Amino acid sequence: MLLAAVLAFSGMAAGPAQAQQKPNTLRVVMHSDLKILDPIWTTAYIVRNHGYMIYDTLFAMDEKFEVKPQMVDKYELSADKLAYTFTLRDGLVWHDGKPVTAEDCVASIKRWGAKDSMGQKLMGVTASLVAVDAKTIKLTLKEPYGLVLVSLAKPSSNVPFMMPKRVAETDPNAQISDNTGSGPFVFKKDEWKPGDKTVYVKFDKYKPRGEPASGLAGGKVVKIDRVEWLAIPDHQTAVNALLAGEIDYIEAPPHDLLPVLKKDKNIVLVDWNPLGNQYTFRFNWTHPPFNNEKIRRAVITAFNQEDFLKAVIGDPAYYKVCKAMFPCGTPLSSTKGMDGLLDSNFTKAQAELKAAGYDGTPVVLMHSTDLVVLTNLAPVAADLMRKAGFKVDMQSMDWQTLVSRRTKKDPPNAGGWNAFLTSWVSADILNPVMSGFMNSSCDKAMFGWPCDEEMEKLRDAFSKETDPVKQKAIAEAVQTRAMQVGTHIHLGQWYQPGAGRKDRIDGILTTPAPVFWNVTKK
Repeated sequence: MLLAAVLAFSGMAAGPAQAQQKPNTLRVVMHSDLKILDPIWTTAYIVRNHGYMIYDTLFAMDEKFEVKPQMVDKYELSADKLAYTFTLRDGLVWHDGKPVTAEDCVASIKRWGAKDSMGQKLMGVTASLVAVDAKTIKLTLKEPYGLVLVSLAKPSSNVPFMMPKRVAETDPNAQISDNTGSGPFVFKKDEWKPGDKTVYVKFDKYKPRGEPASGLAGGKVVKIDRVEWLAIPDHQTAVNALLAGEIDYIEAPPHDLLPVLKKDKNIVLVDWNPLGNQYTFRFNWTHPPFNNEKIRRAVITAFNQEDFLKAVIGDPAYYKVCKAMFPCGTPLSSTKGMDGLLDSNFTKAQAELKAAGYDGTPVVLMHSTDLVVLTNLAPVAADLMRKAGFKVDMQSMDWQTLVSRRTKKDPPNAGGWNAFLTSWVSADILNPVMSGFMNSSCDKAMFGWPCDEEMEKLRDAFSKETDPVKQKAIAEAVQTRAMQVGTHIHLGQWYQPGAGRKDRIDGILTTPAPVFWNVTKK
């Protein structure tokens, strides 16, 4: 009955599976409902995923995380390494039919650069960014900077998506209202019903690159006419719909239902993000009690990774205790500065809290209730913090409400917050500049707004260093500093396969974000 009700609400007629679907329509259930449409305004992954559907990027990372041109046809670097010249590909057009221009791209980079951690660092070393002509962009640096192309190819939130100039000139702290892109799909705003479905259709004028698709790079060849993201909040219902052939793909099926999916011969689990993800606890530095470094440290002392991973993921096949802030299995991974931390030493945590002068101020801990991979995190955090001597006011809300609330600097008792938990795709946190929560530039930092001059000096040093050995040493210093001042707490790695009908679809790419070009419908 529940399945029937949800399907009816989503516009899915009852009856044989084949009769329910248009021949070339892909029907999927994403990890969250889409309620926000601006991928620069928020780092939420569902909005990033929406961005990849309708926008394009100047550069992109392939399956090996190597930077490749995307909207760019060719580029040159001056002999003094201070001037980049980018030439756009022929045939790039916006969804409204107008040509993509260099001025559009300049405005887009500037808006992204005002908001994104990596973009801010790039803009900080930029002397000028101008459109030379309709197809040529010139970026002039104040000093050589080794992360220019990596920045413009940033694979995950915030992604430097290109938008028309009229849209990109929107204040980065305000949400855009125009959803015109130049990407492989067109957003059907007239069919968008939050809580029900989001619809995209193939952009017939999109000109893919000639290279094979690899990661987020190469040819974005669309082989389906229409993609429908269906909001089915009950996970068992979504799984039942997949098993019945009423949908084609689930981005993030809950781990406790994976054994059920594995038993069905028509279902395949897709490891689309093999680097996995990292759980994270974020402090708000602007209000008591976490405006006190010593109190933040007490939380680090009280926490351990295993409790979080067991409570949410459960199956050790899909998680890994990893004390490295830059994920295990990546070049900068290290346990430097982690001795004695994340071991749940409550006696020590209680002593640290007392010494810090904690006055019993309740910690407003935001609790996301509608994403299965996040739901159990806050209760574990609350339990561990209470054992350390904190008073915790855990406030429950859906993820999209949390995403909106975390941008507010109001006092916790007036609609603000002290802490929340989230997850990062590993590709977001490969180095100190890319990792958004490492940004400690005060008001310019991401929500939480850490303010630490020493951290910013280290991040600047990393951005200018080209020697891999020296880069690793700086990354270790960043990690040590992050644990000392408490920018955030990393809570282990976890892995999330997707699930699809192998009798129905093929071509899901290995990427840090789920994308639907290259996918065929049988």
